[in-house]
Amino acid sequence: MQSQYFDKLRELLSLEYNCSPEDFLRSENVLTVSALHEGRRQYIPDRYFFHMVTLGGNTVVTANECMQDFLADYVKKVKGHWLFAMTELVPIERELNKHGFTLTQAHHMFLPDRHTEPTASYPVRWFRDGEIHQFYGDERFPNAICPHFLPERPDRIVVCAYDGDRIMGMAGCSEDAPHWQQIGIDVIPEYRSKGIGTYLVTLLKNKIAEQGDIPFYGTAAANLRSQNIALNCGFNPAWVEIGAQPVQ
Repeated sequence: MQSQYFDKLRELLSLEYNCSPEDFLRSENVLTVSALHEGRRQYIPDRYFFHMVTLGGNTVVTANECMQDFLADYVKKVKGHWLFAMTELVPIERELNKHGFTLTQAHHMFLPDRHTEPTASYPVRWFRDGEIHQFYGDERFPNAICPHFLPERPDRIVVCAYDGDRIMGMAGCSEDAPHWQQIGIDVIPEYRSKGIGTYLVTLLKNKIAEQGDIPFYGTAAANLRSQNIALNCGFNPAWVEIGAQPVQ
């Protein structure tokens, strides 16, 4: 199933990295000047100061004009995904610091590669669009939904598992780009290790696919619990990216 989304992934990333979809199939790394294009994921309102991504082969880097001279030589001498090694990120961090920026954490992103069905069963309720607003501000759900309504990436679907009237866990998706639904999951601490996270993410992943959209999942490199949920739900690693943000 991941292969059916691969071309669409390259199309999406080409908008965000100001390149062509074919640039992700090259053997050599690619460097571009960052730009804003319609249809991208909108995590920040401005163009990227620095961002790079790999699908496992080469690396594509987009950056502000002031970073181009440094990066032009740097991306040539380091092969492919090795640009994400800590030893290679340190010099990039030093250069970013000169301009008042620092690296963000690396995001490990997943796409479905097979259909899976839930292996557990819990009572659930579904919520869509405006029905989700009632949960904003609830500190129990920092990953399943946005902290408040964001028109540039609105929360679209939420599914909650219940123990009586009490929510045990919530999975939600935000439409980060047209028809690209990113899934997040939160399970209340006393209900963890019962398969609730896997159950809810599987339900939501299948619902998104049934309506013709693309489910995807992201997590930090060291969040093994979250990565295992992704794998158990039929996701596989698809791309890794890292960016920069202003020094606070």
